[in-house]
Amino acid sequence: MPKNSKVTQREHSSEHVTESVADLLAHEEPVDYKRSVLNVTGETWDKQKDGEEELDAENRPAWNSKLQYILAQIGYSVGLGNVWRFPYLCQKNGGGAYLVPYLVLLVIIGLPLFFLELAVGQRIRRGSIGVWNYICPRLGGIGYASCLVCFFVGLYYNVIIGWSIFYFFKSFQYPLPWSECPVVTNGSVAVVEPECERSSATTYFWYRETLDISNSISESGGLNWKMTLCLLVAWSLVGLAMIKGIQSSGKVMYFSSLFPYVVLVCFLVRGLLLRGAVDGIMHMFTPKLDKMLDPQVWREAATQVFFALGLGFGGVIAFSSYNKQDNNCHFDATLVSFINFFTSILATLVVFAVLGFKANIMNEKCVVENAEKILGYLNTNVLSHDLIPPHVNFSHLTAKDYNEMYRVIMTVKEGHFKELGLDPCLLEDELNKSVQGTGLAFIAFTEAMTHFPASPFWSVMFFLMLINLGLGSMIGTMSGITTPIIDTFKVRKEVFTVGSCIFAFVVGLIFVQRSGNYFVTMFDDYSATLPLTVVVILENIAVAWIYGTKKFMQELTEMLGFRPYQFYYYTWKYVSPICMAVLMTASIIQLGVSPPGYSAWIREEAAEKFLFYPTWAMAILISLIILASLPLPLVFILRQFHLVSDGSNTLSVTYKKGRMMKDISNLEDNDETRFILSKVPSETPSPMPTHRSYLGPGSNSPMEMSSAPNGRYGSGYLLASTPESEL
Repeated sequence: MPKNSKVTQREHSSEHVTESVADLLAHEEPVDYKRSVLNVTGETWDKQKDGEEELDAENRPAWNSKLQYILAQIGYSVGLGNVWRFPYLCQKNGGGAYLVPYLVLLVIIGLPLFFLELAVGQRIRRGSIGVWNYICPRLGGIGYASCLVCFFVGLYYNVIIGWSIFYFFKSFQYPLPWSECPVVTNGSVAVVEPECERSSATTYFWYRETLDISNSISESGGLNWKMTLCLLVAWSLVGLAMIKGIQSSGKVMYFSSLFPYVVLVCFLVRGLLLRGAVDGIMHMFTPKLDKMLDPQVWREAATQVFFALGLGFGGVIAFSSYNKQDNNCHFDATLVSFINFFTSILATLVVFAVLGFKANIMNEKCVVENAEKILGYLNTNVLSHDLIPPHVNFSHLTAKDYNEMYRVIMTVKEGHFKELGLDPCLLEDELNKSVQGTGLAFIAFTEAMTHFPASPFWSVMFFLMLINLGLGSMIGTMSGITTPIIDTFKVRKEVFTVGSCIFAFVVGLIFVQRSGNYFVTMFDDYSATLPLTVVVILENIAVAWIYGTKKFMQELTEMLGFRPYQFYYYTWKYVSPICMAVLMTASIIQLGVSPPGYSAWIREEAAEKFLFYPTWAMAILISLIILASLPLPLVFILRQFHLVSDGSNTLSVTYKKGRMMKDISNLEDNDETRFILSKVPSETPSPMPTHRSYLGPGSNSPMEMSSAPNGRYGSGYLLASTPESEL
């Protein structure tokens, strides 16, 4: 030991020398704590294990380029919800006026929390389990809850990809199989399928040809072999994309993230050239300002922001954990958030351009059908020819002429008008028919595409886009499971990925029975919303209130090389937790107020009917919510009462190539003095602030450490070149 070291000085002096760990070790020769007297953890040194830990850190995968990483985050955040959920919410909640609450909530909730997840993942370079164990061991259940929610969501989300695969392969024929109702032979007479005749060709193809759906969730009906095969293909695609981690999934993202934009732009150009497209877009963006005062609009906007960015799932943390520590994650958060927003706007333009065209087609069909009724009434003298304006020509009847004729007949025949059975045929009524989710993608949009020139080409492009949107989100969702599990339990990546996909396929068979669509609805409505809201609130609290917002801001300053705006300090500390608490309360109220049921397709009536869940289904529904939330209190109790070790009250220090490594120890201030000098902190007061103390958002860390882009991990989530207060 050097003669001028403070330990040597202490040995030759009767005076107390009280120094922090940083001061003590700054003058020492590099040694490995496990092989030295500085091993205060009581661990025995395992050369093989130590070498494996070093190798694991040094060989941690990394993105090939910044572009690959950005595309991965975009592919994960931009999903099916941008195409079939956001346009519906826009139409339902005031058109262009809905964009105001959405944008406000994106800035005060979405962007700060997205930045927070990117920052902790990049700094700690671990999956969600490791990150939250590091920051606050007692809240380590956050990571496990995220994994469970990812599993539940992945189960049914891949079923939707399976449906898209089925439609994709069915699109390679002309005419499209859902363009006309099938004809069945009844003896010597050929008749149109009654179920299709009472609904529509696209509705019949969806419910009968694709899903072969049963009348209720209680009627299983057995497996649908076509959908089972498509689900197998979907899980095979996900498995192949994930089997090599980001080395394979990163390459897939080049196509799966960019191709949907090519298709959306093509659809927008084609849609704007269609008759009636402008009507749809004008209807979409005509603001209904009174809607902005409705609390329900703000609740739905907050929920959409929350899910659009993939907060709480762990996928954001997983992807950012493969970054270099000096990457500008603040720029990434801003870029991805607003690309997500503008993608939603682009998708909304496409959807309403196409739906405007469809509305015009359906309105013209309505006019023709009702004009035939009027001609029949004129020929049977039920209506007088005097009621028909002289300029009306039935061979070229416009919607304007029909509306004029309709108003005259309604005025004259006021007492008996309902008996005539005439429809108003208003374009506004067609545009107000709000559809979302599968109803938009597999019924409304497919029906519109049957009227396109070269409809099979557009159908192939559309469903290939849905497959890629879904695949990008599934890769992020599965990364939210595989990355933390592989990091924490050191299982083989390939074995775990293949095993998890096989297991998920087997469990997912519940969704491809004839009643499977009802289970998809159940999981979509209840498995994620409430648990994820709780998870994100606890993430925010763990960083802002337990770890400390000032300390976290200082960490970001050291990591990024510049100080983030004070805006983030106040949003993390106050605004976001309050907003998320309000959202959670509103979600609980909504769950309590909304009847727990689903829309069932009744074959005999060829119509949807709302049914309540039976008792056993309610038990599954409640179990989903409880199971997804269970790790949060369970891990807290186990670690609070020391039933399992959380790594607290230990200090591990080592040198490697001139860099210090330490695990998070949850030590009280000045505890390092007690460990090194075997003194009680009160007996050895130090005039210097300890390395865990910060003077405020603008203060510098008293411990000056050389930073390194890559960390080294050991037991207890050790991080190279990372002070205990750093992430």
